Amino acid sequence: MEHTGWHTPMTTLVSVALVSALVLSPGAWASTTHAKLMSTASPAHPRITVLYDAFGKKASMKKDWGFAALVEVNGKRILFDTGDNPDVFAQNVKAAGVDLTRLDFAVISHRHGDHMGGLTYLLKVNPKVKIYAPKEGFGVFGSSLPSSFYRKADRLPPDMRYFDGNPPTVMNFGNAWPGANFELIDKTIEVAPGLTLIALVSDAPGTKELKELSLAINTPDGMVLVVGCSHPGIDAIIAEAAKTNTRIHFIAGGLHLVVAPDAVIQKVTTSLKDTWKVDWIAPGHCTGEPSFAVLKEAFGDHYLYAGLGTILELGATPHSLAAPVSTLE
Repeated sequence: MEHTGWHTPMTTLVSVALVSALVLSPGAWASTTHAKLMSTASPAHPRITVLYDAFGKKASMKKDWGFAALVEVNGKRILFDTGDNPDVFAQNVKAAGVDLTRLDFAVISHRHGDHMGGLTYLLKVNPKVKIYAPKEGFGVFGSSLPSSFYRKADRLPPDMRYFDGNPPTVMNFGNAWPGANFELIDKTIEVAPGLTLIALVSDAPGTKELKELSLAINTPDGMVLVVGCSHPGIDAIIAEAAKTNTRIHFIAGGLHLVVAPDAVIQKVTTSLKDTWKVDWIAPGHCTGEPSFAVLKEAFGDHYLYAGLGTILELGATPHSLAAPVSTLE
């Protein structure tokens, strides 16, 4: 049997691949290989990669106001928030070598644009990914209410009544991303072994009734918290997490102290350090520059830098890597 037609293309393919590899500079080869490893390999240690923020050291990633992070822990890959701008989010995801098609699920902490603006890019890349989001009446993520929520007037003729006076038992309302696989959360719930979504409501001026989700990860070293903006208050979030594990080992994300006066910053810092005895902290996003300074002074070497592109490796002694480290020399 003549096999020439089979072998020639295969040989050519192999040759082209080898030549392509050889013409790559050592730096390009390492960069390409590292990006592939980042997107396909499971991390040696549980970690959090900051994909969106307004400060950082990695030149290939664009700074912008907002927050997003990839959480890799307990065998799961979780996208927490999507930042403010889909184009910036896309650039940063690619620069970090993150493969959004391999997510186990995503979490949108709350409905503010700087945390959900990149959803259009996520859904373009991974349209069926499960997305946990806060359940709010008439919210942007969709919602449902019993039709008993509105008052009835039986004396009206049918053509003046909603649904001719016979509404459905449950009324379902649409979301801003039709077809997206949202699962709406209105109470604290464990969504995977050791992974809990904390659902709380803000009572702060300007954000009253805003619902927010935080991610609590129960580890052998204690509780790890990933927070978006902490609108309900970081103390309230910790108190809810402490119902599962009283040792708060690590907190990463926004603490919403960006416009807080010094007295409030000091009060929160004292609470974290002395009341809750938090082991490690890696603040970002809306924590605020004055708060970065105060928290760094209070926590010392247990304060971790968490700028854009940083990898926060978890474990008994967490540490931050300001840029990915190649496995190739």
